[in-house]
Amino acid sequence: MFFGISHLVVPVTDVERAARLWRDVMGFAEARRGEGYLDIDSGNVAIRLMQVAAVESKISIRLSVLKVNEAYQALLAGGAASRYEPMRTPELEEIACVSDADGHAIVLWRALTEDEWGFVPELPKQGEWTPDAEALLQRLLSHVPALFRMLARRKTTRVIEQLAREAKSPVTRELVIKGYITSSAKVTRYRLVEPLRAEGINPDEYREDFEYE
Repeated sequence: MFFGISHLVVPVTDVERAARLWRDVMGFAEARRGEGYLDIDSGNVAIRLMQVAAVESKISIRLSVLKVNEAYQALLAGGAASRYEPMRTPELEEIACVSDADGHAIVLWRALTEDEWGFVPELPKQGEWTPDAEALLQRLLSHVPALFRMLARRKTTRVIEQLAREAKSPVTRELVIKGYITSSAKVTRYRLVEPLRAEGINPDEYREDFEYE
């Protein structure tokens, strides 16, 4: 019955002025013009700039951006007014906010990468771990690109704990090394050599694990 959101309607007192901000400053394309309105293609939902005599209700729109400060400065240069400067939030986001000429709020945001969090997330462990084993895995995981680290953390922890259950042992440093290697796809295990060496571990001693299917 319902197919999703097709448009967000933004009431504006000057369609062409609003279009310059959305089209010329933000770089979005015009999609359609009609009597008293202009549709802007934002990439996932259309922004309908609707001509009105006076804006009675102001709205807030969140825009995902690559670099918050650069986008913020571009909008200020394009005539927007600052509401608040770029900041980091407890929700692990970077955000800033401006007002357009009609007083609508445009929030610029991006999710912080794990390297920007300021803390190291705990391992999703369930079994017993020795302190040196946990510390070793955290250091090894720091070599994984932040975009993939959460997934790697979950998968590697799961594999290591399975090895510990099979060995009927707490998770030890040795089990961490083996699980760290075998949890990676065989074709990409060559990337683990340098992180292991950085921890004083000789990869040659774990040839069997590197060849594990």
